[in-house]
Parts: sequence; structure tokens; C-alpha cells
Amino acid sequence: MKIITVLGARSQFIKAALVSRELRKKHTEIIIHTGQHYNHELSDIFFEEMNIPQPDYNLGIGSDTHARQTGQIMIELEALFLKEKPDVVLVYGDTNSTLAAALAAVKLHIPVAHVEAGPRMNDKAIPEEVNRVVTDHISSMLFAPTPVCMDNLHREGLTQGVYLTGDVMLDCFMHFSKEAEKRTGIMDNLGIEKSDYLLVTVHRASNTDTEENLREICKAFIELAKEIKLVFPVHPRTEKYLKQYGLYQALIDTPNIHLIKPVGYLEMLVLTKNAGKILTDSGSLQKEAYFAKIPCITLDTVSAWPETVEDGWNIVVGEETDRQQLRRENIINAVKSFEPNKKQQNIFGNGKAAEKICDLLVC
Repeated sequence: MKIITVLGARSQFIKAALVSRELRKKHTEIIIHTGQHYNHELSDIFFEEMNIPQPDYNLGIGSDTHARQTGQIMIELEALFLKEKPDVVLVYGDTNSTLAAALAAVKLHIPVAHVEAGPRMNDKAIPEEVNRVVTDHISSMLFAPTPVCMDNLHREGLTQGVYLTGDVMLDCFMHFSKEAEKRTGIMDNLGIEKSDYLLVTVHRASNTDTEENLREICKAFIELAKEIKLVFPVHPRTEKYLKQYGLYQALIDTPNIHLIKPVGYLEMLVLTKNAGKILTDSGSLQKEAYFAKIPCITLDTVSAWPETVEDGWNIVVGEETDRQQLRRENIINAVKSFEPNKKQQNIFGNGKAAEKICDLLVC
């Protein structure tokens, strides 16, 4: 088979790492990088350290509005799909690259296979929610990482070509964990030790583009830093808004807050596994916190992975109003009081999702 894999963002590079290895044992894979994430920290480093094959094509699309970015990716992909004539187009997750690839492929009557199908936040104001729902409904094969995702798909009438595979991010977490500990000295470089810091990330538009939310988050971080260290890998987009709202310098000037550039997968694994707690609005990091058995505090009104909340290892702290609202006191109280109170269930599979997906692609 000839399979085109379309990637565009940090989390997709991670998810594709082991699937790509499996695919290439028996099939021809062509990787197209849309360029949605395009700098070294969010793109190149993942190909380098996870040994992902270099893209056959890089579209270099870059940042833009949702409509312009999605449309430009579709235009470029249509030409490449017509040129390469793949048997299947493989997409991951919920980015604009995912939606654009699925739409371009289905219009050309090329089957689409969607890895990480079925997560739902039930809020169409979230761009990623629209992307994942539309992609699921036009895909021929849906690879669901959890039973909850399966239930979501069935509830929407999607029953054909739907498979419970487990989560490829768990595969990567298990595969790369030992290598990560050997290859990075980030803990020493930052002067931190196991469990004596909070790992924090913020990147979703509902937080970064809303000054009130970002201001409340930063106030909470500054207050927490009086008692514990914080490590904050700052997404370029988040940095832009921190500076725009006059918050960046306050964080820089606060002892115990380490503002750092985005890090590669291996360094992020080390930071995740050794954190005392994790505060994030990232769905991927919520899962990785769960894999690492680290308590997670979600800076949102709902988790992309309610399974982790139901299992007692994740708590959401945003308040439901006419829109998401974050409050400093809710964040601080959660850090001080939230502790998981039970053993984890086997929610995300057994670490063999990549193998199962590759087997299903040719059945």
C-alpha cells in the first residue's frame, strides 16, 4: 500500500513516531509536513530525537487565520494527492492540518484513516472540537484510543470502520521514557529536583486570547511561586500575548518561575515524570500526566480526556459562565488540595496501539 501521512503540529509528530516505524516495515509511506508548526522547538527537534523519517514534502504554510491556513493547506495537499495517488491518507488528532487533509482527500475519493478519533469536549467554540468532529464524520477508518471515544463515535452514528486501538501516545511514552532519562540533563540545568516543582503550560486560544483568563493564570503562578518552583515552557503564541498584556516581565521577575523555550519530546518527558503536579490546558499533556501518574490540574472548564477526570487523576478548575473563566483562587486551591485517591484503570490500552493501527489499515 501507499500511505500518505499528513502532519503539522507538535503532538502529531509524537503520535506518528512509532506508527511510521511500523508502517514502513511493509508499506510505502509518504510524509507531508504542512508547516503549521514550523520553528525548531515545535517541529524539527521531534523528527531528530524521535528518529521520525524526514518529510517528503514540507508545505511551509505557517501561521494564519483558521480559514486561510486550512484553505491553503487544502490547495497544496490536493495537488500532492493527485500526484502521488495514495491508497489511504492518514491523519492525526484535531489540528487545522488534520481537517484540511481529510477534506482534500475525501473530495478526491481517497479513504481517510483518523488516529485519535472520538474525543469530545462538546463545545463548538473550540476550533479543535470542530476539526475532530468533522474529520471523524468523513473518515473511512476511525482509530479510537479509549472506550469513551468509542462511545462518543457510536452515539453520533459512527459504527462502521470504528476500532478501539489504545493510544499511540502511551506507546511513545513507554518506548522513549528510559531513553529520555539518559539523554537529557534538563533537571540539572534548571536546578530542580523530583517533585519540587510544578510543570505548567498554557496555549489554548480560550486562555491566551482572553486577557482576563491569562492574567488570572499568571497571578496564580506568581502566588504559587512563593512556595514552590514552576517550570513554564512558553509557546511562541503564548509569549506574544503575555507581552501584549504586560504579563511577561512580571513572570520573568518572579523568583522560582523558570520561563523556558518549548522543549523537545525527551526533555518534556523528563519534566513530566518528575513534576510534583502539572497545570495545563493541553490535552496531550493531560494524557502524559496520567501516564506518568502525576496529578493534573486542567486550566479549562472541561478536559479533552474526561476519562482522566473520572479516574481521579485530573481536575478542571475553569468556571462555566457564558464563556470559560479562570480564577486565581481556584487554581491555587487545586494545587494545594488536589490529590488522586485511587489506583489508575487501564484506560489508554497496553502500549501496542501502533501495531494494531498498522494491522487494521490493511485488513
